[in-house]
Amino acid sequence: MNLSFDTKLADNYTSYSQKARVLSEAWVLHEVYCPSCGDSIYDYDNNKPVADFYCKKCSEDFELKSKKGKIGKKVSAGAYSQMMKRIDSPQKPNFFFMGYMVEMWNVNDFFVIPKHFFVSEIIEERKPLAESARRAGWVGSNILFSKIPKAGQIFYIENGKELDKKDVLEKWQKTVFLKQVKKADAKGWILDIMNCIDTLNQKEFTLQDMYTFEQDLSVIHPENKNIKPKIRQQLQFLRDKGYLEFVEAGKYRLK
Repeated sequence: MNLSFDTKLADNYTSYSQKARVLSEAWVLHEVYCPSCGDSIYDYDNNKPVADFYCKKCSEDFELKSKKGKIGKKVSAGAYSQMMKRIDSPQKPNFFFMGYMVEMWNVNDFFVIPKHFFVSEIIEERKPLAESARRAGWVGSNILFSKIPKAGQIFYIENGKELDKKDVLEKWQKTVFLKQVKKADAKGWILDIMNCIDTLNQKEFTLQDMYTFEQDLSVIHPENKNIKPKIRQQLQFLRDKGYLEFVEAGKYRLK
C-alpha cells in the first residue's frame, strides 16, 4: 500500500474539509481491498445514503469516516436518531475508519469494523446543540471504540505500518458467525463476553478469570440473575464457533 495521498487531486479545492474528503476517498478507492473477499472495492456514483464504497464480488457495503490525527477512543457519527435507525437496519454498511497526518497528507491508521459488531451500546448520544447554535437542538452521536471487541477492529494500517493482507482476511472471517445472531440481547451478551476476554489481555484464561466480571455483567444485564451460568454458556458458544478453543477443564485459549 502507498500510504501517501495523491495531493494533486485536491489542487482545485480551497476548503480544507473538501481537500480531506477528496484525498481520503480517492486513497481508499485505489489502495483498499475488500476485507471479506480480498477483491477491489468501488465507489458509488451518486452518494448512496447508506454507503460510500462496495465490493462487486461479495456485495459488502462500506462507509468511510476519517479524521485528522489519531483516531482516539471515539469518533463522530452524525445525527443520533439516524445512527440508531441504521443500527437496526439490514442495509447498514461496514465502517472504514481512517486517521491521517495532515502535515504529510498520509495515512497513519486505517481499520474496518464489520457491521455485525454494531449494536446500540456502542453509540453515544451527545448533548443537544445550544440555542445559539445554527442547528440549535440538534443531537449528534459518537461511535465508542472501547465498546467494540478487538476482534471487531481489523487494522489494515496501524501506527503507519501496513498489516499483512492474509491476516486482515483471516480476522474478518473469524467473526462472521456474528452475522447469524439476529437478536440484539443475544449479540450484546456475546460482545460483552468478548470484551471481558479482551480485558484479561492473555492468550489463555480460566473460567475463574471470567467469573471476576460477574458484578460488571450484572450491572449491564440487571434482568439476568444467573450470571455465572450465562458466562459458561457464552464461552461454550464462542468455542463452538471457533473463536476459542477448550484447553482443559475450566481453561480456554483464544484462537
